[in-house]
Amino acid sequence: MDLQHRLDEAARDHNVPGAAVAVWVDGRLIEAATGVVNRDTGVETTTDSLFQVGSTTKIWTAALVMRLVEEGAVDLDAPVRKYLPEFGLADAAAAETVTVRHLLTHTGGFAGDLFEDTGRGDDCLDRFVSFLHGAPQVYEPGAMFSYCNSGYVVLGALAARLAGGTWERAMRERLMNPLGVTHGALLAEEAVLFRASAGHLGPGNAVNPNWQMPRSNAPAGSTLCLAPRELVRFGRMFLDGGVTAGGTRLLEEETVAAMTTAQVDVPGVPGLLADRWGLGFELFDWGAPVFGHDGGTVGQSTFWRIVPGSRFSIAMSCNGGDVPAVLSDLAFPLVRELAGVTPTPLPTVPDRPAAVDATRYAGTYPGPAAVQEVAAVDGGLEVTTIPGEFMRQAGIERTTERFVHHSDESFIDVEAKTTITFLERDGRIFLHSGGRAVARA
Repeated sequence: MDLQHRLDEAARDHNVPGAAVAVWVDGRLIEAATGVVNRDTGVETTTDSLFQVGSTTKIWTAALVMRLVEEGAVDLDAPVRKYLPEFGLADAAAAETVTVRHLLTHTGGFAGDLFEDTGRGDDCLDRFVSFLHGAPQVYEPGAMFSYCNSGYVVLGALAARLAGGTWERAMRERLMNPLGVTHGALLAEEAVLFRASAGHLGPGNAVNPNWQMPRSNAPAGSTLCLAPRELVRFGRMFLDGGVTAGGTRLLEEETVAAMTTAQVDVPGVPGLLADRWGLGFELFDWGAPVFGHDGGTVGQSTFWRIVPGSRFSIAMSCNGGDVPAVLSDLAFPLVRELAGVTPTPLPTVPDRPAAVDATRYAGTYPGPAAVQEVAAVDGGLEVTTIPGEFMRQAGIERTTERFVHHSDESFIDVEAKTTITFLERDGRIFLHSGGRAVARA
């Protein structure tokens, strides 16, 4: 396997400025890196370069919470308010019933993409929990899956409160140090001590000028930076039933099994998003059990998968370009060749999309990060996305995209190949996009 050549080729073909990949297979680590971490400086990407790993952070936060469960400090089915009495939402009744399990499985039902910056102080998570008192409820807790960044910030606040100190301190003392992580950073002032990657935006790969994201969203994925080898190291701990490479037990085998057991189905077309969700982990049916999590910040993307039956793990980070194409051309074939499982292909536009009456889906779907206006046109849909303040600050502009019918109540973007799915619950229509459920106004 010429991993270096294959990575070089995939990055070149798909306009990726820089990338690194780490693979654990046959009891050994194989790594490669290509390109630059920053096109403005020309600094070369190396296998120990740090990338913002985005939402793969959620598994670290979930592991912190599960350690507290093992210690008897947390009951998964207890209300969050038992541990954070100040937790509140716009819907007071819902706030009383949201449980720790709901947060771990993205079934809490409240608005998830709230990226309020509550400062750099050690009280930023507590301040974020107070900010959530105005968070609207999208559906009844436990009723369905909807990806919820805000819920993981609450979990981070809970873990910090019960472990004592900050989320960052709990991460270092309870996970990163016992694992032996050497190339990782939790804050910007730590990342500058390493060869840290910048995100790149658009076809021209302009460097993202706003590298630092709010500390208040750290437990959900705003600040953690890792070399891919460190995600593989973390994955090996799960392969070994909760034991680190150095022989330290971090989690009980029963806890690993619980985290990788399905808790809720994920609506929509199979592809990059999981078929089901466990206690933190995305779960995939690729002919054998596979689990992991993806992550993205502004201009950076991370792919992480673990195949327990083959004792295989892979982590890959890119800092721009057409990442789905790199996954199709490089990561998925590596999983197939080295782990012996076949990833579900990314969805494609049907040769002859069915003409459907899409008028029942038309309307306005207001979410916390963006408003989506859906119109029925020519047997398909036209979806206009109007970004909110956070997305505008990230350089994301208003777009109008054409969708055609894919299957059942799912539609696919004819250009970007992303999919959306409509659900009806108790007479209400929900748009499920990118894992998020938004009710029609």
